[in-house]
Amino acid sequence: MNTINRDTVVAVFLLLMCGVFYGASFQIEQTSYGTIGADVWPRLILGVLFVLSAVYLFQSVRKGPGKTVTHEAGFLSRYRNAILCYGLFLAFLLTLEFLGMLLGGIAFVFLALSVLGERTPWQLAVHAMVAVVSVGAMWAIFTFALRVILPEGEILSIW
Repeated sequence: MNTINRDTVVAVFLLLMCGVFYGASFQIEQTSYGTIGADVWPRLILGVLFVLSAVYLFQSVRKGPGKTVTHEAGFLSRYRNAILCYGLFLAFLLTLEFLGMLLGGIAFVFLALSVLGERTPWQLAVHAMVAVVSVGAMWAIFTFALRVILPEGEILSIW
């Protein structure tokens, strides 16, 4: 008898959670001042998550049962990348008031890419470009298109 792998269990759990959250979206109160219903955005996101979870389930079932993996390394070495990313995000949150969303976001993305990826001069330049373009584009969308006031920080408030 074939056993299922952990990815299949996680994918089924994610699909079930999407269903639970989709059902809960019918309890969202309708407001009279919006142009679209308050339930549209959560349902759109849940639809995307459902599709991605279904793809994950399909790939995990196609892959078959996994091998048993034993970890001989310690806790810190096994979860080094996750710990570093959480530490970087904590630093981003702690410096948000001073750096602001734009500068802090660029620094966070650049450092996360540099910690997780290669650190050659070419790759550092690519990390910098990705950080500036992605965070800059998101900042512009929120600031100019959606009119959301993001934290500007002490440095950019001088201008």
